[in-house]
Amino acid sequence: MSDFTHFNEQGRARMVDISDKQETERTASAVTSIHVTKEIYDNITANTMKKGDVLAVAQVAGIMAAKNTSDWIPMCHPLQLKGTDIAFDWKIDDERYELEITASVKTKGSTGVEMEALTAASATALTVYDMCKALDKGMVIGQTYLAAKTGGNSGEYHRDAKED
Repeated sequence: MSDFTHFNEQGRARMVDISDKQETERTASAVTSIHVTKEIYDNITANTMKKGDVLAVAQVAGIMAAKNTSDWIPMCHPLQLKGTDIAFDWKIDDERYELEITASVKTKGSTGVEMEALTAASATALTVYDMCKALDKGMVIGQTYLAAKTGGNSGEYHRDAKED
């Protein structure tokens, strides 16, 4: 069992000891999307949803989720984040309305922020769904993936566009 970092000598779950790891600047960005109807798109962009400004609320939800990732994911270390940002980009193609969400997270520490970026992106999309479900429950949250990361022993990672 010693080859698995999240298991102790008895084969039981543990949080990895990172006390010997060097503190470095670490960043990560994650992407997800949500497909919506034209009606939802029109309401979001005109800021006329009954629950309020969808993107503002979703952005705050994503930031809060990044800050609380260790409460959601059992083996994640609580991190002091140095920065978190959520960006939105509409992709419209043949009456398909897709909101692409990019979450970027930064820290200086002994472990990476990939899970924080993925959690932030996911929570942002879920919040968009929650705020718009009265108009359509058929929205689809798209693929969620790590787009890039820097810092740490494993070095840099940048998702190849061919992987999509």
